[in-house]
Amino acid sequence: MTSVTTFFWFERDAERAAEFYTATVPDSRITDITRNPDGSAFIVALELAGHAVTLMNGGPDHPLSDAASIQVVVDTQDEVDRLWSALTEGGAPGPCGWLTDRYGLSWQVVPAALPTLLNSERGAAVGAALRTMSKIDVAVLQEAHDRG
Repeated sequence: MTSVTTFFWFERDAERAAEFYTATVPDSRITDITRNPDGSAFIVALELAGHAVTLMNGGPDHPLSDAASIQVVVDTQDEVDRLWSALTEGGAPGPCGWLTDRYGLSWQVVPAALPTLLNSERGAAVGAALRTMSKIDVAVLQEAHDRG
C-alpha cells in the first residue's frame, strides 16, 4: 500500500506540538508515538482533520521554515478567529493569513470563501485587500469584492 504523509522536522517538542495541534484543529488525533530509549518522543504521527502528518524530533540540523506549512480552510470567520488566536499565541502573525506558531511551524488560516472571491471578476480588488491583512477578515474581502 502507498500512502502520503506531510513530514516536519522539529528540533525538539514534537510531542508537545502534536498535543497542541490535535487539541486546536477539530477532528484531529495523535495516532502513534515512537519513543527513544530514554522515553522521549522521536516520531509522532497524527491526523489533522483527517490529514496525515508526522513530526520528528531530529535536532537543529534542519530548522522549520515557511517553505513548508499547514493550510487550514474553515467555513466561518469565527473559526478563522479561533484558530488564529490559538496558533499565534506564543508565535507570530504574518501577512495574508500566514502565521508562525510557538513551535516555529508555519500555518495559513483561510476562509473557504477566499478562492471564490479571488477568482471572481473582481478578484484584483479582493487580492489588494488581502495583501493589507494579517488575519483574514472575510467581511472586508467581501466588501472589496462588492466595491470592485
